[in-house]
Order: sequence, then C-alpha cells, then structure tokens
Amino acid sequence: MKSPLQKSIQKIRSVIKDIQAYHVADARGLIKLDAMENPYALSDGLKAKLQARLSEAELNRYPDPSAAVLREKLRQVMHVPQDKAIVLGNGSDELIQMLAMAVAEHDGADVCLMSFDPGFVMYRMIADFTGIDYVGVSLNEDFSLDMESTRRAIAEKQPSIIFIAYPNNPSANCFNDEDIEEIISLAPGMVVLDEAYHPFAQASFMDRLVEHDNLLVMRTVSKMGLAGLRLGLLCGHPDIIAEIDKIRLPYNINVLTQLTAELVLDNVAEIDKQAELIREQREVLLQQMAMHKDLHVFPSQANFILFRVLNRGAVDVFESIKQSGVLIKNMKADTGLLSNCLRVTVGTPDENRAFMSALMKAMKNE
Repeated sequence: MKSPLQKSIQKIRSVIKDIQAYHVADARGLIKLDAMENPYALSDGLKAKLQARLSEAELNRYPDPSAAVLREKLRQVMHVPQDKAIVLGNGSDELIQMLAMAVAEHDGADVCLMSFDPGFVMYRMIADFTGIDYVGVSLNEDFSLDMESTRRAIAEKQPSIIFIAYPNNPSANCFNDEDIEEIISLAPGMVVLDEAYHPFAQASFMDRLVEHDNLLVMRTVSKMGLAGLRLGLLCGHPDIIAEIDKIRLPYNINVLTQLTAELVLDNVAEIDKQAELIREQREVLLQQMAMHKDLHVFPSQANFILFRVLNRGAVDVFESIKQSGVLIKNMKADTGLLSNCLRVTVGTPDENRAFMSALMKAMKNE
C-alpha cells in the first residue's frame, strides 16, 4: 500500500520528474565570474537616494499592479516605439513562461517552441514545464545560424514561438541580421528577440517592431547591474501583449523592485558608464586570452567570453581555476559545439587579473 507521500509524488507529471533542476553554483568565498552579472555596485550617492526612496515604500499595500510609472520609464530608456505595448515579468524567465503558457494546448501535441542550440537553457526547460514540444536547430560550428536547417524546421514544425537570443548565450555572438529578418518573415507565429545582453552588444531589433507585427523584443535589467531585482520586459504589438498580459499573475512586480528600478532608470547614465567599462574590459580579456596557444577564444558581443581548452581537459582547468579562488562556468560538454568549453563573465579589472592569473596557472599544470 502506498503512503500519502508516494501517492502525492505519483500525481506529479513524469516530465517534471525527469527534468534536472536548474543548478546555481555555490560561490561563497570565490570571485564570482560564472553568471554574467554586472560586477559594479551602485555609487554611494545613488545608494543614499535609494535608501531614502525605499524608506517611503508602503509595504502594507499592494504595488501598482500595472507598474505604470516604471513601464513608461523603461519605454523611454530602452526606446520602445510609442505604438507598441509592454508587459513586465519577474525576470525574463517569467516572460518566457508566460509566452509558452499562452500557446500551450492541453496535450501539447500540435504545438512547438523553437530555438537554436546551444542556446539559453530556459527555452527548453520551460517548454518541458508547459508540455510543449521543443525544437532545437543546431548552430554551425562558428555558432552562426544554419539557415538551411532553420528553413526546413520552420516549414516542417510550424513553431508557435521562435526564440532568438541576441547575443546568444552561451556563445556570446549576435546572429546575422538578414538571417533573423528571414526567420521573422517565414515564421508562422511569434518571433521573440531575447536582448538580455543589449548593453554590451549595442545592437537591437527594438526599432524594427514597427516593421513586423509578429516580432517581440525581450529585455532585462539584470545585466545592467540590477540582477537582484528580477525585472524583465516584453515589447510588441498591443494585441499580442494584451493576450500575454492575461497570464501575468497579479502584482508580479513588487513595490521595492518598482521603486528601485524607477530611481536607477532616472540615473541611467551611471549604469551606461558601467556597461562601457565592461565592454572595455571585455576587449582586454579577449586580447589576453587569444595570446594563449592552447585556448580557442570565441568572439564576444556580450559581457562574457566562451573559450575552448585545447590539449587539456576543461574539467581539470575549471577545478584548478576554482582552487585559485575564481568561479567560472563549466559547460560540461564532451562532444558537440561546446566540447571542452568554459565560460567566464567579464568582471572588474582586479577580478579579470585574478582570473587570468588563475587561468595561466591552470594551463601550466600537468
């Protein structure tokens, strides 16, 4: 006879039981360069303004359910066209989930979500959560779009949503604009440009929302230096956004997030300067790493760098770097496009020097 616990677990869908939970590495005591975070804190002056602003927060009241003031500030700062609508999410992950839920049929048999592999893992995970088939089109060896395979997949699978990370994660490159335009024209449904790393790529499809009614652009403030807020936005045609907004849970953007983001967006020049510093340091790191003959360093338009270890095991190099006090990301791939690859977030100059020292030491170890 089964216990109440066993009976309860039995009710959980098998697809959920088969999924590996998203793992976040323990970074305590380490220089954290594994999660594409902005390494710079807000200035003391801005922190003081923020403390004063938050002290006035009415924590006993629900927040503005539509976050109207915040949405308008985001529209201005991110240059969202005036005739396009915005819906906010508790990070981009919630927006991806809302999109998937909007198209999911009861059995999921006739619905698919398409993206490109290797890519952002949450596209596939959320497809699984919501019972939607996931179609991953493999990228070329240089991480460019394989357009022949893409055209075939669109024609055969008729995806309800196509997610395109721009720049891509984990490869850090922006795909060819003409290829993306072709995908938008071929798509039978929505195309979502995930521009999480826009501050570092400085390339965007935001202005092209006026040209394509099936195009949506997704942004986040996480990479701008506000990862702790968990705030994302989805922009597009008002008719589409209105349907997505129906799925949004009430009060999903809390009052502290709203007030903090509003203040920081009023002082966006400070954040822009941080992004400029990160872009500068990215180029320094790229040059330094490219000088090592046993590394294949891929180009980057994001705030992180993907590299392949040659003539050594990536796991050994990763562990050696960690032993030196620096945490980066092990892509954990023995084969495929990410075989023997590691990924490092661009940090402050001091953090980057510590990483380079740890990397050189790791590469010398036998």
